[in-house]
Amino acid sequence: MGIHREGYKILISGFAVLVLVNVAFVLLFPGRTVLLSVAAVVTAALYVFLLFFFRLPKRHLEPDPELVYAPADGKIVVVEEIEEKEYFKDRRLQVSIFMSPLNMHSNRYPVSGKVKYVQYHPGNYLVAWHPKSSELNERSTVVIETESGKEILIRQVAGAVARRIVTYARVLQDVKQGDELGFIKFGSRVDIFLPPGTEIEIPLLRPVKANKSVLARI
Repeated sequence: MGIHREGYKILISGFAVLVLVNVAFVLLFPGRTVLLSVAAVVTAALYVFLLFFFRLPKRHLEPDPELVYAPADGKIVVVEEIEEKEYFKDRRLQVSIFMSPLNMHSNRYPVSGKVKYVQYHPGNYLVAWHPKSSELNERSTVVIETESGKEILIRQVAGAVARRIVTYARVLQDVKQGDELGFIKFGSRVDIFLPPGTEIEIPLLRPVKANKSVLARI
């Protein structure tokens, strides 16, 4: 278990702010032992939460070209065939994973292949489980072409709390199943768009883990 590099600045600045908060309490309320103890406990709990949020567990994965692994920790909230309007512009099978603030927020490549398309879109901050969040929220879209020629779209979607999406993918980059695709800060979701008729391996509302849970077979 480690700490994700996207959390370094927040953890350093957060630690400084929380220390200043405790110093301010000591100066403003000298001798108020109970109040100072409560402030210390609350600020310590907030920092532990930040450490927990930016955790980066080690998860080994042996790439398999026939499987689509979950790109994120969370819960399956959508499994349906819809019109994908940004890239494919046709019917695709959408699988969506809702990531709560308690989930690990590193996103991974669900398949190996070559990156064909990367596009960031600024947008709104609807709650991540809203049906329109995939189209209206801040989001980043990545399309990977597998060795068999099938294209898989992964979309990082910001939620009501998230304010920054980080995407490491670059067009024409060769990527390996299980490696890091990016990171979303705080509550969010990840959508995957698969070819129609893809065999889904996991039901609605099932918890999943990146690099561990198999979503589908292609």
